[in-house]
Formats: sequence, C-alpha cells, structure tokens
Amino acid sequence: MSRPGRDDAPDRLYTLTQGRTRSAPGTPFDLLTLVVAECDPAPGMQSEHAAILRLTGRPTAVAEVAAELRLPVTITKILLCDLLAEGRVSARHPRRAELGGRPDPHILEQVLVGLRNL
Repeated sequence: MSRPGRDDAPDRLYTLTQGRTRSAPGTPFDLLTLVVAECDPAPGMQSEHAAILRLTGRPTAVAEVAAELRLPVTITKILLCDLLAEGRVSARHPRRAELGGRPDPHILEQVLVGLRNL
C-alpha cells in the first residue's frame, strides 16, 4: 500500500472522499474521539479504509489516525464516517469523570504528538 503524503494532488484527495469536502452533520468525530476497529480489513477495500482498521485495533484518537495516514483531519473524518456507517469502527469520547472533569494528560499528549506530525 502506498502511503498518502502531503504532496498528494487535490484530485487524489477528491477521489478518496468521492468528492465530499466535509463529514456528515452530527457525526461524532473530533480530534479527541477514540476510534476502535470492529473488524479486520476486507479484500478489495479502499487502502485508506484498510489502513484505518489496522491502526485502530486499539483505541486511537482521530488526530493520531490523521497523523499516521499523513492526511488532513477533514479527509480522515470523512473516511471514518464511511467506516462508522458500515459498522466497521466504533467511536467514543475519552472519559472525563475519572479526572474530575479534566482531560487525561496522557490523551492530550498523544493528540499533541499527532498534531505535530501533521
């Protein structure tokens, strides 16, 4: 699988998302959303979708997925929406109650690393 990079032509990104420029309204994805694969990649699946399923074998933040794929977050969210609609991933927000309403510093550090890698 060739890994997408920052030098992707706009038509490549257009093809990845089938022309969509943003995820559907009301989708649960933000940078901190944890994504977990519900299945393994299937033969013939779009390579980016398969890569997401491999990356999210453990809970992984959207920002980390985007950084690993070297894709813009908006494109990554669109791809995640496709997988969520097919039941191939689940999405959840990190628990905040454990820290008295404060975000887990470890999660914030992971998001920061992901953002720096973009």
